[in-house]
Amino acid sequence: MGDQIQFIVEKLNQEPFRKNYNLITFDSLESTQLLQLLNDVLGEIDPKHAVDIREELPEHTAKRMLSLLGILKYKPPGSISDLSAFRQGLVTGSKPVIHPVLHWLLQRTNELKKRAYLARFLVKLEVPAEFLQDDTVADINKQYEELMEAFKNLHKECEQLKTSGLSTAEIRRDISAMEEEKDQLVKRVERLKKRVETVQNHQRMLEIARQLRLEKEREESLAQQKQEQKNQLFHAEQRLQRAQLQLKEMRHAVVDSKPESLMKKLEEEINFNSYLVTEKIPREIESKKNSVYFLQKVVAEPAMSQSDLSVLEIKINEVNAQINQLIEKRMMKYEPIDSKFSMYRQQASIISRKKQAKAEELQAAKEEMSSTERQMLQKTSQAHELEGSEVLKGDEFKHYVNKLRSKNTFYKKKRLEIAEITAECGILQRTEELLKQRHEAIQQQLQAIEDKKGISGYSYTQEELERVSAVKSEMDEMKGRTLDNMSEMVKKLNAMVAEKKASLAPVIKELRQLRQKCQELTQECDEKKIQYDSCAAGLESNRSALEQEVKGLLEECVQEESNYRYINCMKRNLEIQLQRAKEEMKAYVSSDPQERRKAIREQYTRMILEQENLGKKLREKQKVVRESHGPNMKQMKMWQDFERLMQCKRECFLKQQNQTAIGQVIQEGGKDRLVL
Repeated sequence: MGDQIQFIVEKLNQEPFRKNYNLITFDSLESTQLLQLLNDVLGEIDPKHAVDIREELPEHTAKRMLSLLGILKYKPPGSISDLSAFRQGLVTGSKPVIHPVLHWLLQRTNELKKRAYLARFLVKLEVPAEFLQDDTVADINKQYEELMEAFKNLHKECEQLKTSGLSTAEIRRDISAMEEEKDQLVKRVERLKKRVETVQNHQRMLEIARQLRLEKEREESLAQQKQEQKNQLFHAEQRLQRAQLQLKEMRHAVVDSKPESLMKKLEEEINFNSYLVTEKIPREIESKKNSVYFLQKVVAEPAMSQSDLSVLEIKINEVNAQINQLIEKRMMKYEPIDSKFSMYRQQASIISRKKQAKAEELQAAKEEMSSTERQMLQKTSQAHELEGSEVLKGDEFKHYVNKLRSKNTFYKKKRLEIAEITAECGILQRTEELLKQRHEAIQQQLQAIEDKKGISGYSYTQEELERVSAVKSEMDEMKGRTLDNMSEMVKKLNAMVAEKKASLAPVIKELRQLRQKCQELTQECDEKKIQYDSCAAGLESNRSALEQEVKGLLEECVQEESNYRYINCMKRNLEIQLQRAKEEMKAYVSSDPQERRKAIREQYTRMILEQENLGKKLREKQKVVRESHGPNMKQMKMWQDFERLMQCKRECFLKQQNQTAIGQVIQEGGKDRLVL
C-alpha cells in the first residue's frame, strides 16, 4: 500500500498535474479533495470530465465517473467485490476505493487517453427495433454503422503510419524528389507555352480546352447526380409499392367486412397490445434488468478458480434441496385447507402460461409476416426489373389461369391435328416409295426389252434429248427477251441521266453555296451553344438557390402558421378558463342561495362534509367492532368447544346403542339353544 501511494504522489507531482504533494499531505486530503483529484485525472484522460464536482450532485458525479471507468474497463480489486459498496465508496470519497483507482489510472494514462478518444466514436447507440421499421431511420442507422466502420479503418491506417517508422531523411528525400519533378513540370509547361504561341488563335483554343475540362467535370457531377436521383427514385418506387400493397390489402379486407367485424378486430388488437404493454413487456424488462444486475455483479467480482466454482455449485445444490424440502412441508401443512384454492391457482397459472405462449406465437407470426412481406416486395421489385411487368394478383391471376387453360385446350386440339397430318404424311410417303419401286421395276423391264431388241439406252437418250431441247428453247426465248429489255433500258437510262444532269446543274451550284453557309452556321451554332450552356448553368445554379430560399421561407411560413394556431388555441383555452372563473366568482358572491349552491366551491364543501361525516361513522363502527372483538372471539371458541363436546357425546351414544343391540342378539341366541 505504501508503494502504491508513493507511485501516486510521484505521478501527481509530474506533468501535467504539478500538485507538489508529499506522503503526509496526500494522506491528509479530505474526501471531497480526493474526489476532485480523481476527477482531475479523469479530465486529463477525457476533457469532457474536467469539471468542478462542487457544481454538481454527488450522485451525478458518481454516475459520470462510473460510466467513464466502465468505458476504460476498470475492475475493482478483490477487496471490493460488491459493486454497491464500490459505488458507495466512490460517492463518499473513501480512501480504500479512490487510491486503487488513481494507481490504475496513473499507470496507463496514455493508453486510457486513446481508449477514451475511441469510445467517443465507437460506443454504438442502441436503436429500438420498432424505430428501425421506418426506412429513414434504418437508412440513417446504416450510414452511422458505415461511418463507424470507416473510422475504424482510418484509425488503423493512422496507427500503422505512426508505427511504420518513416525517418526524416526519407521524408526529406521525397520532398527533394518532388521539388525536382515540380521544376521539370514547370520547364515542360514553359516549352509547351512557347510551342502554342506560334499557333493561330492559341488563346481561344486554351479557353476552349478550359471550358471543355469544366464541361467534363460538370458532366461527371451531373452523371453522379443522375445516379443519386435514380437511387432515390428506386427507393421511392419501393415505398410506393409497399404503400399500394398495404392499401390494396386494406381495401380487400374492407370489401366484405362490416363495422362490427372491424370493431371486433380493433378490440382484439387493442387487447393484445395492452397485454404486451402491461404484462409481457414489463415482465421481460424486469427479467432483463435482473439478468443485467447479476451479470454486473459477476463482472465486478474477482476472477474465480475451478475450486471456487465447485464450492459454489455444492452450495447451490444444498440450497435447492432445502428449498424443495420447505416447499414440501408447506404443501403438507396447507394442503387440506387450501386444496380448492391450490386447484384454482394451478388453473390460473396454466391459463397465464398458455396466454403468454399464445402471445409469443402471435408476435412471432407477426414478425414472420412482416419479414415475408418485405421479401415479397423485394421479389416483386426484382421481377419488375427483370421482366418489366408487374406480378399478377387476385382476379388478374385467375383471369391469367383461365386464359392459360383455354390456350392449353387449343394447343391440344392443334396437337391432335398435327398428329393426324403426320399420320397421313407417313401414308403418302409410303405410297410414294411404292410408286418409285414400281417405276424402277418398269424401267428395268423396259431396259431388258431394249437389250433384247439391241437398242439399249434408247428411252434414256430420248428423254435427255427432249429435256435438252425444251431447256434450249426456253433459254433462247429468255435471251431474246433479255436483249430487248436491256436495249430499251439503256436508252431510257441515258435519257434520264441527261435530263437529271440538266436539271441538277443549278441545284449543285446552290448546294455549294449552302454548304459554305452551313459550315459558317454550324460554327456559329457551336459558339452559341457554348454560351447557352454556360448561361443555362448559371441560371440553373440561381434557380436552385432561389428554390432553396423559397423552401426555407415556406417552412418558416408553416412554422409561423402552426405557432399562430397554437397561440389561438391557447388564447381560447384561457378565455374559457377566465369565463369559468368569472362565473364561479359571480355565483360565489351572489346573494341568491340557489346560485351559490351551483358554485363549485360550495359543491366541494358539501362533498367534504359528507365524507367527514361518513368517516366519523366508520370510525365509530370500527371502535365498536374492536371493543366487541375479544368477547365475540371468546364466545365463538366456547361454541366450538360445545360443538365438539356434543359431537363426542353423540358418538358415545351411538357406540352404546350398538353394544346393547349386539348383547340382545347374543342373549336371544342362547335362549333358543336352551329351548332346543
